[in-house]
Formats: sequence, structure tokens, C-alpha cells
Amino acid sequence: MEALFIGHAYIDVTFVADSLPQGDEKSVAKDYAVAFGGNATTAAFCCAKLGVIPDLITTNSNDWLGRMFLDMAAKYGISVHPRKVKRSSLSFIMPKDGKRAIVRARDDEYLHPFPHLNLSSCRALHLDGHLADAALHYAQEFRKLGRLVSLDGGGLRSNTDELLGHVDVAVVAERLCEQMDLSDAAMLDYLKSRGVKVGGVTQGERGMLWYDESGRVQRMPALVVPRAAVVDTNGAGDIFHGAYMYSYLSRPLSRWEDHFRFARAASTHAIQFLGNEAKLPTRNDVEAVETRFQPAA
Repeated sequence: MEALFIGHAYIDVTFVADSLPQGDEKSVAKDYAVAFGGNATTAAFCCAKLGVIPDLITTNSNDWLGRMFLDMAAKYGISVHPRKVKRSSLSFIMPKDGKRAIVRARDDEYLHPFPHLNLSSCRALHLDGHLADAALHYAQEFRKLGRLVSLDGGGLRSNTDELLGHVDVAVVAERLCEQMDLSDAAMLDYLKSRGVKVGGVTQGERGMLWYDESGRVQRMPALVVPRAAVVDTNGAGDIFHGAYMYSYLSRPLSRWEDHFRFARAASTHAIQFLGNEAKLPTRNDVEAVETRFQPAA
């Protein structure tokens, strides 16, 4: 096991339509995709597609959607260590005009404790804060071992503050800043105060505000993509996390700026495709994006 990812799993149904029907109306979508979903889960698939296959602790149920998810993971060689729930979780996603509306149906009533794994060969941990008890346990274990702990701070969880005390790299969404009533700059100060060595706030088209290993705050601009080429922004942040984890695992001595630039190109590739599986980049895809698109001024 080279890396461990922990997070909630969904089956994502993504569809393109002009509008949602109401009452007794019916409509036909222009296109759709069915794929895996969930923050750390999608990041795990991205890391695997790029070439480093992680293990995954995630929710799973004994229903046809749960079996579908296991088939998806097997396709990418990902070993799933399931935490049982009664029903699979679903997301219905409608991307439009660079945004996305989401309806979720989630089961996070765990039927069993989280699995305990042998970490002897595991080099890094990536979390999204879901499965809170497992996230905290493994963050503490990896910290004891002196190995990298990464957090996708997409939103405020029950133990976010405590968890951050065991995290080396945290990249959070502006949604978390809003939930905590912090500006983006104040969020970076907060991450530093919790001992996070490298931290950032993703800002969509404005790129990312972040600080490096020395604590220096800087901005990484987004790559400019023509609006007509943007198909589906959902999951692009998860691809970003999975790509920087791959970059770290394959080039552990490189600077975090290099890891984040690689991840920026991966997420830029992602927004041009519908559904999470179609978004997954290869290393050639990342190189092509870096050649084709330039950073915003």
C-alpha cells in the first residue's frame, strides 16, 4: 500500500439539461454520465489513473449501486476497505454556465467500526474529513510515523479544527471560509496557527491563494480556458487533490509549487469533460494542458 485515501463514496449521476421540470412536466436531458463520486474517493481514482494506485477506506453497501462502485474501483486496481452502510449514496448533478446544482441522498449511519490497516509501507494519507473517527485516527497514526497527511477542506466537518492539528498540507474551498466567517487570507493564518505546513484556498477562476513550505503567501493563477470549452466543473477540485497527491508520491523531493502546478493542469483538463470518470487525466493529458493553456494575467 503506497497511499491511503479516506472519504465518503457516491454514485454520481450528471446530466446536461436546459432546466429542471416541475409538477407533471417531463424533459429529456441532452447528455448524461454515471460515475463514482465523493471528494477523497474521486481523488483516489485520479491518483490511480495517473499511475500511483492508493487504497481507499470508504462507505459501501450490499446493494447494486454498492457493487457497481466496487466494480469501478476494481477497474483502476484500487483496493477498497469498506465501511458498511445500509444504502449507497447518490448525487444528482446538473452543470450549467460554469456552475453546478447538486442534490444528494446520503447514508452515513455506519454499521461497523472503520477498518484498521497495516501502514508499514504507506507513504501518505489523504482525507476529506468524512468518516470523522477514521480520519482522525489515521491522521494521528501517520503523524506518529512522520508521513504526509493531506486534507481536502471542502466544508466544515465535526472535527475539522482537531483534525487540522495533524495535517501537513491542507487545501480548502472558499465554502469553508464562508462557513467559518473568515476571509481567504485569514483562513491561511488559521491554517498556519494549526500547524499546517502548506496551505491554500482554491478560488475557481481566480486560481489559488496559498503559502509554501517557508510560509510565503502567493497566488497561483488559474489557466485560462475558453468558456465554450467548460463542460462540467463538478469534481475539478477533487481531481486537483488527487493530482497533487500523485505528484508528491512520484516526486517527493519536488517543491509544493511544482505539485500544485501539476494539479492545476489536471483540474483544467477535468472541467472540459462530463462526469468524474471522463475527467480523469493521464500524464499526457496534463502535459497537453500545460502546453495549450496559459495562466491568467
